[in-house]
Amino acid sequence: MPDRPSIGVVGATGAVGTVTLDLLRQRGYDNVRVFASARSTGKRLGEWTVEEATPDALERGDVDVFLFSVGTSASRELVPHAVRGGSVAVDKSSAYRLEPGIPLVVPEVNGARALEHEGILANPNCCTIPLTTALKPLHEAAGLVRVRVATYQSVSGAGAQAMERLRNEAPAEHDLRMDWSFDGEEFDEESKLRLETQKIMELPDLPIQATCVRVPVMVGHAEAVWIETEENLPPERARELLAAAPSVRVEDFPSPGKAAAGIDDVLVGRLRRDPTVEHGLALFLACDNLRKGAALNAIQIAELVVHRARAAA
Repeated sequence: MPDRPSIGVVGATGAVGTVTLDLLRQRGYDNVRVFASARSTGKRLGEWTVEEATPDALERGDVDVFLFSVGTSASRELVPHAVRGGSVAVDKSSAYRLEPGIPLVVPEVNGARALEHEGILANPNCCTIPLTTALKPLHEAAGLVRVRVATYQSVSGAGAQAMERLRNEAPAEHDLRMDWSFDGEEFDEESKLRLETQKIMELPDLPIQATCVRVPVMVGHAEAVWIETEENLPPERARELLAAAPSVRVEDFPSPGKAAAGIDDVLVGRLRRDPTVEHGLALFLACDNLRKGAALNAIQIAELVVHRARAAA
């Protein structure tokens, strides 16, 4: 891996791709190439010109790490070409998250897994990332028994077109939505949150129940979380643990839109006992779903890969 790795952003014109480019600029990456669909080819994104994300372009072998922010079907088609060309692919879609042998990584939770890749690493769901970031220190201290979570997800999680619809929507038309695939019992967003959390936390039998809704907020997801632990964990101690945890900021009243949007930390607050179970704890968290919930986490995964390659050189 060279000292200035070449980074390719696939899906650069989308909501996550745009934030990815901003974060790469902020972190000092200048050896960047941007890819999107044929209709965006030639478009300027700041200092970069969009290239078409074709199998041949991705397989050329002239990019060290690709950050994919495209749909599941596109990822299944394009990621293998990038890997055949010798690149490492960090994929944001659900295409590879639950595949055996493919690391599903939140660096603050299971960063060591990023070093076990064979070309593909998966970037988790935008609610799973902040949830596991908050659960990790609590599990290490007291052991998780079960988790219940209700998510309140902004429209940016559904992409740039959904954001534009909200901008053009009258406030009187605002409503909660459940706009994911439904199997008759669960939305796929709910099953993703459960299965991905179990994989990242390496607790395959951990009972997790989720209810997910979309709210008329432009950017910023929020989650109400109820946990039960093996050992007693007073709210005051939980607050101390979370305040010391990486990428977590403790606040009394986390807010997704005004407080969390535009920052990199996961905001956690409303820490209190849940009296319905013996060792119960309730909390509320908020996170910018386009930053730590997507683009930033992918960049952090890529940085783990780059640092390992440099150390091995």
